[in-house]
Formats: sequence, C-alpha cells, structure tokens
Amino acid sequence: MPSQHTVVVGGSSGIGLATAQHLLAAGTRVTITGRSEARLAEAGLRLGAEAQTVQMDASVAEALPGQFARIGKFDHLVLALGSDKGFGPLATVSLADVRRGFEEKVFAHFAAAQAALPYLNPTGSITFVAAVSAHAAMPGTAGIGAANAAIAALVPILAAELKPMRVNAVSPGVVDTPWWEAFPEDQKLAMFKEYAAKTPVGRVGQPEDIAQAIHFLIGNGFMTGHTLICDGGLRLAV
Repeated sequence: MPSQHTVVVGGSSGIGLATAQHLLAAGTRVTITGRSEARLAEAGLRLGAEAQTVQMDASVAEALPGQFARIGKFDHLVLALGSDKGFGPLATVSLADVRRGFEEKVFAHFAAAQAALPYLNPTGSITFVAAVSAHAAMPGTAGIGAANAAIAALVPILAAELKPMRVNAVSPGVVDTPWWEAFPEDQKLAMFKEYAAKTPVGRVGQPEDIAQAIHFLIGNGFMTGHTLICDGGLRLAV
C-alpha cells in the first residue's frame, strides 16, 4: 500500500518545516511549499530527495489552482502560513498592518484550502495553524489575535461542511521560529525569557513540539472540528 501524501503549505521554515521532517520520519510522503525560492531550496536539501518542493505564494489566490494541479492528488493538507503583521497595542498598531496580517494569514489559509479541495482525498484532513493569541488575553495582540481567531472559527464550520474530511487546527504558544526574526535579537531573547517564566512548563516551544501535535491530528481518524492549543500552558498564566 502506498504511503499517504501530505502537502505542507508554508513548509520551508519553522513549524511547517518541522512538520515535514516529522512526517517524513514517520514514513509519510511529503510535499512542501514556500514563497521564497531560496528558502524552499534550502528546506528541500534539509529534507532530502524523498520530499517534493513547489514554489507557492498563498497570498496570490489566482495562482493557487494551477499550483495544486501540479502537485496532483494528495491525502492531507497542513496550512502553516504565518504573518508578523498586526502586532502591537490597539492605540498605536497600524490598521494597514492589521489588514496585511489578515491577507497573509486568514485570506491565504482560506484561499489555499479552497484551491486544494479538488485534489484532496475526501476522507483525508486539513490542519490549520492558528496561535494562542486567538484564545488568551495578551495585551498588544489584538490584531494578530483577531486573525488567528478567524482561523480557529473556520475549523468547526469546515468540519461540518466538508465531512467526512476531517478539519482541525493547532494553536501554538510562543515557539522559537523565524517569525521572531522581526524583532531585534536582544528583544527576542528578553521576550523568550519572560514568556518562559510565565509558562507552566518553564520554556518556550520548539517547532517539533507543534509538529507532534499536527501529526496527531492528521493520524487520529476520530478527531475533527477541534483546535488543539499547544502552548505549554501559557494561556493559563496571562
């Protein structure tokens, strides 16, 4: 029996790349996509010859159907797209940045899921990646929290609409990924130290932590309509 095929959109770095590595190690066929040709090529070298790579910018919705047609039929879709836009206090955050955050996160996830449907196994799965900002009251996260909450809101609706396909999401906490490169290194390290002190497990997350949660949602045929918060307990302390 051929192994199942998972497409990881946003699989060239961070959580998406860790998920691809985890799935490959478990014997799954994997295709990753990314919008940066250089980063995608580097990720492909890290994953090895068993992984396929397809350049894809999910914010360009009109190009997505053709790109999924190139991939062909597959069983599971992981949407691990991120955005660093929309972070900051309500009084000063740029509305243009909040709008850009929705374009890069919400609209891109939505468009990619829509374009993938003709090629997805109807008994397969879609797993979105949101964030704990959708569930925790953390000052300064109104913009990104609203975007991630929109992702989480899609999950039960699509689980009912697309059945028997399963639809779930993971909401990571603070995870050491390239997302944090938007901040100066000293500021990033200070924030990691602060979040680690607040988090019951005593550390920030690693991409592999979230990859394991995504693998669970893909593999468990009785899980659908659920957003799994994988945050080390951070939401309990903020």
